[in-house]
Amino acid sequence: MLRVVVADDQREVRDGLAMMLSAEPDITLVGLAEDGVQAVAMVQRDRPDVVVMDVRMPGIDGIEATRRITADRDDPDAVTAVLVITTFDHDEALYGALRAGASGYMLKHAAPAVLAEAIRAVGAGGAWIDASVAPKVVDTLRASAPVDASGRPTLENLSPREIEVLRHMGTAPTNSELAARLFVSESTVKTHISRLLMKTGSHDRAQLVALAYRSGLVRP
Repeated sequence: MLRVVVADDQREVRDGLAMMLSAEPDITLVGLAEDGVQAVAMVQRDRPDVVVMDVRMPGIDGIEATRRITADRDDPDAVTAVLVITTFDHDEALYGALRAGASGYMLKHAAPAVLAEAIRAVGAGGAWIDASVAPKVVDTLRASAPVDASGRPTLENLSPREIEVLRHMGTAPTNSELAARLFVSESTVKTHISRLLMKTGSHDRAQLVALAYRSGLVRP
């Protein structure tokens, strides 16, 4: 069972999402949060697999809540994925959410079956981007990747844990080897790789390894 928290400041939206998810046999709702503060608290207390997170909420918004949820914790294997949902396709929300560590981004008008599919994808350590925004996500993130004075890509958008994962990817060709080296589960490795793909605009694992070498993080 995938354990899910829904965070949205509108009660009717929360109730609607809860009703949709209740029809899925492999998804169980463990909490409904009215804002980012409640969402972060529920993650710390209940350790759900996925948070379905609205962007615009009072107090701590969805982007800041995502950043706090995906930050490194004492237990590196306790990873909660965030699926950000929003009504409008705004670039600021889209790129802010992905850079904050969200594993997925989708629009609220998606059908219930698509929402469930997205939750399953990010819950399994994968990624999900709404088809209507996917092309510009990859192009923009790749084009905006920061470089240093020598023209090499920098890793300033990555957390210390993500940099560690990227460094080991250069010499650990499989997820099982990477998991053993980092002392985490393969599911956690998949989640870290998903976030690295999102943040760097890389297509696949091979491009991440190439990035590790081009940035100087791994040397031949």
